[in-house]
Amino acid sequence: MSRKKTERQLNLVICLLATRRFLTAREIRATVAGYSEAESDAAFKRMFERDKKELRESGIPIETGGGDIWNDEEGYRISRADYELPEIELLPDEAAVLGLAARAWRHAALGDAAANAVMKLRAAGVPVDSDAAPGITPVLGTDEPAFLPMWQAVRDGRAVAFDYRKPGQQTSARRELEPWGVVNVKGHWYVAGYDRQRQARRVFRLGRVTGPVVPLAGGRTVRVPENVDVRSVVSGQPHEPERVARLRVHADSAHELRRGALRVIPGTAEQGQHRWDVVDYPYTDLDQLVGTVARFGDRVRMEAPEEARAALVRHLSFVADQEPLEEDAEPVNGGAPEPESRRSASTAEQLRRLLMLVPYALSHDVRVPEVAGHFGLSEAQVLKDLSLLWMCGLPGYTPGDLIEVDLEAARSTGEIIIGNADTIAQPLRLTADEAASLVVGVELLGELPGMGGSDALKRAGEKLRAAAGAAADRFVDSVGVRIELTDEVRELQRRCDEALRAGQLVHLRYLSGYVDEVTERDVDPMGLVVQDGHTFLEGWCRLRQDVRLFRLDRVLDLTVLPYPAEVPSRARRRDLSGGVLQLSEDDARVTLDLDASARWVTEDYLCSEVRELPDGRLRATLRTPAPVWACRLALRLGPRARVVAPHDLAKRVREDARRALSAYEGAG
Repeated sequence: MSRKKTERQLNLVICLLATRRFLTAREIRATVAGYSEAESDAAFKRMFERDKKELRESGIPIETGGGDIWNDEEGYRISRADYELPEIELLPDEAAVLGLAARAWRHAALGDAAANAVMKLRAAGVPVDSDAAPGITPVLGTDEPAFLPMWQAVRDGRAVAFDYRKPGQQTSARRELEPWGVVNVKGHWYVAGYDRQRQARRVFRLGRVTGPVVPLAGGRTVRVPENVDVRSVVSGQPHEPERVARLRVHADSAHELRRGALRVIPGTAEQGQHRWDVVDYPYTDLDQLVGTVARFGDRVRMEAPEEARAALVRHLSFVADQEPLEEDAEPVNGGAPEPESRRSASTAEQLRRLLMLVPYALSHDVRVPEVAGHFGLSEAQVLKDLSLLWMCGLPGYTPGDLIEVDLEAARSTGEIIIGNADTIAQPLRLTADEAASLVVGVELLGELPGMGGSDALKRAGEKLRAAAGAAADRFVDSVGVRIELTDEVRELQRRCDEALRAGQLVHLRYLSGYVDEVTERDVDPMGLVVQDGHTFLEGWCRLRQDVRLFRLDRVLDLTVLPYPAEVPSRARRRDLSGGVLQLSEDDARVTLDLDASARWVTEDYLCSEVRELPDGRLRATLRTPAPVWACRLALRLGPRARVVAPHDLAKRVREDARRALSAYEGAG
């Protein structure tokens, strides 16, 4: 980080805010501290252009206009009306809503934007508390590399080009898109827009974008057509007509298939034999059906249609004939991912921080430890920020022009006393990213139990839009979140919420996400979590004697018991910075070679690392506490994957496929 650069940019902001007329570049060079160090006109021009660009990217609205009256030289200034955050007053319930909305992005790509928005609101005296521990925790994930550049393209109204791999295809195709908006549906991000090659509206899942998203130069600014609701375009994608497969399912097995069945006909067991039930299962895609059935091995048999039966036999035959490798391959990455570092102290971040710190300190009794906690910095770094602020002010830079900071008080007692800073006494207006991140968070809250239709949500959203300005208001209409939970899950949400409020114990019949097994659990509820399109009950599991997350669409039955919940004092809510799935050193490591058509595995499951192989294949190392789950995944993938390591798991996958094939002897 360049201290001199931060000082120069802050001095430039103060100068352009204080002037009533446009200042030319020549005047800025002569009056703003820091630019005199440029050795030549060319060096100054490069320095000034970089500063303008970085300030505008930080949301500081530098405008251009007529300069010197004797020539046509362009001038610059910052309009206070565009710079300052309009007055916003939030009721306590509205402030709570915005604080919770910001939490949704805490571990995602727009986490800094949401945190900055909260700090600007707090700097304006709005009592937003983003650190409270609510009973409901919304979490938005943005693991897709294409998310941030696509979000920025929508924000800036720019067309983009990218490579896109459709489901089931081996190769990617180049696309040029005029993006209208990005929407999260059931935990996955999509972009909707006008496809220039197809000359029609299209929707693309961002997890299937391969390679970089490249902004296209020139052309008109992209606008959303009138009467087009981007959220409806994404969620209203046409669905293929359903067909029905007839399955025979081993008793007390394939619980996930049974939950999605149209009909289950209990079978009768002959003497000395297991009972087999008949299941009518709906499907739209043949390949997906084959994989879904294959993962249950010899516990599910395909009866009809014949094309599905034949496809399943081919699928299992490939796995059964696949010889395990002679030796285990080394995992792609044997260690856990490194934890994310604290926020970097870049020039842009430090400048934004100072522009928030000053109005916050002028309107609050704020101290060094509090500021350090808010910005994720050490107290020593906060003191460095204050010492930098002390060197900045209005052109002239005499004692009467410089900002006054009592550094001795800050060092000795932690008290922050700032004076002579009227020019930057008002907080900076929300950027489009900051406003949109909170609006999307508010939308997510509307999907939570007890929050839908909340008047506080509506009021907070309206006030936020008013404070953001016209440009940001246009952008927030182009982003959104749709959870789209079933009626059954929403009812479970409601009952969990009631148990939380009443402090009561609940009993669950729960289908494990790793193995085909149903267990009985008594759980002391601690909170609800919404992440990746799914709702989880977080609580103390008395069976496992630990805090666990239970996905509500895997809860077969929930009973609120007439006993008080008793969460042990040692129990702590889980850190979701790495997602709902938690890595452990005890996890098994499974290495798979994946065809291009199986890339979705790296999108949907937590991988230690992914490496590109020849011919578009991937080598991915997954970590799981239940190796049997990896076996089921390999059976599901069939010819699209190969277990590289461990060797024993590869042998088990082949043996399971052979046992399943024995039921189809003689099939074509």
